Amino acid sequence: MKRVIGIGGIFFKCQDPEKIREWYKTHLGFDVNQYGAKFEWKQEGDSTNKGYTLWSPFAEKTKYFEPSSKDFMINYRVENLEALVEELKKEGVTVLDNIESYDYGKFVHILDIEGNKIELWEAKD
Repeated sequence: MKRVIGIGGIFFKCQDPEKIREWYKTHLGFDVNQYGAKFEWKQEGDSTNKGYTLWSPFAEKTKYFEPSSKDFMINYRVENLEALVEELKKEGVTVLDNIESYDYGKFVHILDIEGNKIELWEAKD
C-alpha cells in the first residue's frame, strides 16, 4: 500500500498573515488568495492529472496546529486515507480526529513521535 505520495501543503504561524501574503506576492511573485498560494504540478506517470501544493500562513494565535506547540504543520498527500488510518492505528500512531470529507478531499490529523501535528490529505484533483 502506498502511504505518502507528496507534500500537499506547508502551513506556518506568523504575526500578520495578510502582510506575509502580500510580501510574498510583491517580492517573490506568489499568486496569493485568502488561504495562501497554490503551486500546481502534474503527477508523475500521468501528465494529464494535475495536483497542487498549498503554501499557507496562519495567524500566530491559531489553535489549528494544536496539540502541537510548533509554529508549522505539514500536509502530506496520501492515497486511500481510510486504509492508511487503519494501518497507522495498528502501528500505534496517535490519530487525533475522524476523517473529514470536503469538496476538495478527505483529511485526518496525526502526531509524530515528537508531538508534531501532521495533516494527511486524500485529494480530489
